[in-house]
Amino acid sequence: MEPAEGPGALSFHGDEEIIEVVELGPPGPDDLADEMEDVDFDEEGAEEPDAEAWETEDDEGVEDGMEAQDDSEVTFSLHSASVFCVSLDPKTNTLAVTGGEDDKAFVWRVSDGELLFECSGHKDSVTCAGFSHDSVFVATGDMSGLIKVWRVDTKEEVWSFEVGDLEWMEWHPQAHVLLAGTADGNSWMWKIPSGDCKTFQGPACPATCGRILPDGKRAVVGYEDGTMRIWDLKQGTSLHVLKGQDGHQDPLTCVASNQDGSLILTGSVDCHAKLVNSATGKVVCVFKMENMAPKAPAGEGEEAESNSVESLGFCNVMPLAAVGYLDGTLAIYDLSTQSLRHKCQHESGIVQLLWEESSAVVYTCSLDGAVRLWDARSGKMISEYRGHSAEILDFAVNKDASIVVTTSGDHQAKVFCVQRPDR
Repeated sequence: MEPAEGPGALSFHGDEEIIEVVELGPPGPDDLADEMEDVDFDEEGAEEPDAEAWETEDDEGVEDGMEAQDDSEVTFSLHSASVFCVSLDPKTNTLAVTGGEDDKAFVWRVSDGELLFECSGHKDSVTCAGFSHDSVFVATGDMSGLIKVWRVDTKEEVWSFEVGDLEWMEWHPQAHVLLAGTADGNSWMWKIPSGDCKTFQGPACPATCGRILPDGKRAVVGYEDGTMRIWDLKQGTSLHVLKGQDGHQDPLTCVASNQDGSLILTGSVDCHAKLVNSATGKVVCVFKMENMAPKAPAGEGEEAESNSVESLGFCNVMPLAAVGYLDGTLAIYDLSTQSLRHKCQHESGIVQLLWEESSAVVYTCSLDGAVRLWDARSGKMISEYRGHSAEILDFAVNKDASIVVTTSGDHQAKVFCVQRPDR
């Protein structure tokens, strides 16, 4: 997903909200944003009282608006611009790393928002950030292609590398190996911290999304020209290429695999999601919403008409897959019958979705600034959490699904404790 351009990307539910905010007088949200940029956080550190003071000011700014509702437990306010990405450390789920438009990345404690360290030295918006499988390392990558890796316990930078414009980055599920895709079509793989490097040459167009399969031996990469390749990471060769009718008609936006890596889902700007057998490289079926038009041709009305698949994923406990669309539709598909099971409508576009690890509950975050939990069996919404005054750009769920961490165009990251009535 392309990062939204700051708070301007937020769509309000009604004009009256904007009027209410403006009529409140100083300090308005814009004034607060300006003040935030002027504050020197380095001197202040991440002391708790300051964080509370920020929250109070923020709440005053949108006192009567709908967004004044804040269900979050902790707010992390050290970013001074949109926060594009978040990841939780896999081993303990106690640390988060966030990266933003302010060219900064921070590692902080989820329980109280306490800053551990800043991943300094980036020259552009930090759009990728994540911990290694064992939480020993944290990697941050900016749009210009500068990737840095830090050792979490010592807070020291152990490796950095510069590639072309960075599209995505992810850690290997079992090893200290990093994979990244760039705008020139290449995918790069490094051993960390030695830096041994391998490249996988794609078509001459951006490698828009990628995922290492659970076996750790293969990766699936999607490209802007609609093609998808499954790579053998050891040999550096492509095992399968899907293009033409088998591929997509427009750029790929997201890829996912099921728990054993036997099935892959690809999503695209063409509004189709394709289910692929990873062993044979064959398309098993194509999920498309009948009443959904793909994006209108460029020109008048493009913004209003555009739609695409933004995020997708497999359920671990039932043969279900979820596909989230920019028009706000969450589609739950039954893999055994290859049919649409539920359509869950959001008022604004879905940015990302995640399944709980051990249940049929799917989480969505959207441009209206809310996180929602859906029961995929019934198609009903379980609960909704609010607290951001702008669109949510990324989110992460911890292993036992008790905590959700979100990042937003409102310059903040928030931690929500998820209470589920059925638990």
